[in-house]
Amino acid sequence: MKPTPTWDTRPGSIASVGDSITRGYDACSVLSDCPEASWSTGLDVDSLAKRLLPNPQQHTWNYAETGALMADLPAQLQTATVKRPELVTVMIGANDACRDSVAEMTSVEDFRADFTASLTALRRALPKTQVYVASVPDLKRLWSEGRKDPVRRQVWKLGICPVMLRDPQSTHDRANERRDQVQQRVRDYNTVLRDVCGKLVLCRYDQAVHRYRFTGDELSKWDWFHPSKEGQQKLADLAYQEISRRETHA
Repeated sequence: MKPTPTWDTRPGSIASVGDSITRGYDACSVLSDCPEASWSTGLDVDSLAKRLLPNPQQHTWNYAETGALMADLPAQLQTATVKRPELVTVMIGANDACRDSVAEMTSVEDFRADFTASLTALRRALPKTQVYVASVPDLKRLWSEGRKDPVRRQVWKLGICPVMLRDPQSTHDRANERRDQVQQRVRDYNTVLRDVCGKLVLCRYDQAVHRYRFTGDELSKWDWFHPSKEGQQKLADLAYQEISRRETHA
């Protein structure tokens, strides 16, 4: 029998895939990406790349795309495999839930199929590449904290994650039911991420992002939804804790 590969806490290169969070959207200026502030590969924050790599400028690649859905992940990973990174970070799924209506959210079945296909193809192409999979943030918590702030409520009228943030002060049954359905879908997405990743060697799923309570300073002042530079820094902290965790063997 071949020995089980051991997780390397000091990978030599990093490719990031995912959505606007990993692109640093609204972290530096309004309505624009700021990859230099990305929690994974950015150089303007104490990112994973800066913590793990001696020369991050030459050994990091950010293939995340603002607005990306899970259906876009296979193509992103296919592009990333060309660089043969030693670590791939994955943070995706919020846009699958943040649609105009509950009916438009990505089904759990499609979400699972695309994620499974993505990781299967990656593992086939790069059997020794490590994968870090972050959980989908708690969207309902963002609503429950932000609904008390009139500035946030006004900004959210621009159409940010409407299925969760529309009519933020409404407590009618239909509004509460809509938010509960989104919350359950996010939980289901995270179950998929955990289960699929758990079946692969050298893949670590991290629930910490979903559990974390982001403060106002850690959210973009332009949309009160995406992480600010401080929020990106916290995401890097959470990811580093998991990626640098040494395996223990009985």
